[in-house]
Amino acid sequence: MAITVRFSAPAAAMIAAYRASLRSAPQQGAIAGDHDHRVAFPRNLSGMVAPAPTPRRSIARVLPTPVRPAVVTMLVFTALLYLVEVVDVVTDSALERAGGIVPRETYGLDGVLFAPLLHGDWAHLLANTLPFLIFGFLAMAGGIRQFILVTATIWVLGGFAVWLTAGPEGYHVGASGVIFGWLAFLLTRGFFAGSTRQILLAIVLFAGWGGILLGVLPGQPGISWQGHLFGALAGVLAAWMVARADRRGTPAAA
Repeated sequence: MAITVRFSAPAAAMIAAYRASLRSAPQQGAIAGDHDHRVAFPRNLSGMVAPAPTPRRSIARVLPTPVRPAVVTMLVFTALLYLVEVVDVVTDSALERAGGIVPRETYGLDGVLFAPLLHGDWAHLLANTLPFLIFGFLAMAGGIRQFILVTATIWVLGGFAVWLTAGPEGYHVGASGVIFGWLAFLLTRGFFAGSTRQILLAIVLFAGWGGILLGVLPGQPGISWQGHLFGALAGVLAAWMVARADRRGTPAAA
């Protein structure tokens, strides 16, 4: 049964006014303000502004920034080597014998961690001091985090390769493997990164220190050429890894 509802004239007028207000309301996707100002929402992503890419750190840096913390770090690091040598002398080379790398002997494997801190005598340490300071300082150009990763790569891979391949005679100690690694890193990183400034620095370093690279060759009695060789190879690997990470825009602490 159909029911017919009849409105009075005032009610009909109110309904008509309500319907008219609905027709004049803002359409979907718009906001009406106090004065009927309409703001259209974008119906797709074409009107959105893409965020700016995260800036990559410079891969062309040749000096640490700031300089002072890098200098202090290397001075403290070098002072540690001298402190260890004092203890070694006082204990009649007990540290040296216990912490050196003994190839292919399980008891000598921990030397991978300790051998770079030990030296055969004061002459050995003195010979390593200047290149240790200079190359270590320059290797910090990419920041402390990169420096730690580069140094750890050289330290561990170079030392383990010595333990794995060196002859059975004696034990291996000294920071020269790390020094060769830092030098190789500094000589090659500019070529991997395509940095003119780093290549120029490499040329200067090679002109002044390139002669020590002959230490990677066998035949010098009492010299761990394996430590020099594998330290240098680990340094080249570290330079390649750093350049590869930079090309990918991997963030690193500066």
